[in-house]
This record gives sequence, C-alpha cells and structure tokens, in this order.
Amino acid sequence: MHVKQLIGKHPGFKGEANAALIRCIEECYDCAQACASCADASLAEDDVKMLARCVRLNLDCTDMCAATGAIATRHLVSESPILREILVACALACQRCEEECLKHASHHAHCRVCAEVCASCRKACEAAIASIVV
Repeated sequence: MHVKQLIGKHPGFKGEANAALIRCIEECYDCAQACASCADASLAEDDVKMLARCVRLNLDCTDMCAATGAIATRHLVSESPILREILVACALACQRCEEECLKHASHHAHCRVCAEVCASCRKACEAAIASIVV
C-alpha cells in the first residue's frame, strides 16, 4: 500500500503522519479483501447452509472495512469527529466476523485465515482509536 507515501504528497498535510491510522487503513483494505474471499469460498462449500451467518458477517465486514479505509484515508490530514465512531464500528464488525469464522476454522481453512485477518484489523482499529486526539 502507498498510504504513507501519498499522505506526504497531500498539499494540506503538515507534520507527522498518524502511524496507527495509516496501519489501520492498510489493515482495513486487507480485511475487506479477506472477508470477500472467505464469503466466496464459503458459498462454494458443500455445507453452505451452515455457513450462511458466516457469509453475511463476511460481507458486512467487507463493506465496513472498505468504507472505514476510505473514510480514514480522507481524514488523515484533518481528523473528523465521526472518525472515532467509524473505527469503533469497524472494530466491532471485525470482532463479530472473527468470532463466527473461528466457529468454522477447524473445517474450513479460509475461515481460519479470515479470522486471523479480522483479529489483526480489529487490533489496528483499536490502536487507531487510541491514537486519535479528541
């Protein structure tokens, strides 16, 4: 990803970039891709009915992470009051998806990987939340 490189080129950027927020943006986009992939893999499984909740949470997490990554990117230069709430919601979506994927991880490797990626993204969101000055 080129988030750090691009933020330094922004005409409104002054000072040091928020490293935790940059990491969070990168983790969000990675998580969005992993969740979309896990949902697709789940739909190809023989026991797809057992994975219906997992697919829904994968897709919710995909959308939340993609939106959070985009919104956080726009607020690297000037943090908005809504950024914290979006990061909290994203962390929650990741947590729910992680928990559901863990239920299927012993039978489906894609769920195991997705749970790991969701956990990483959740932690990155939590670190970004802690880094935001109110």
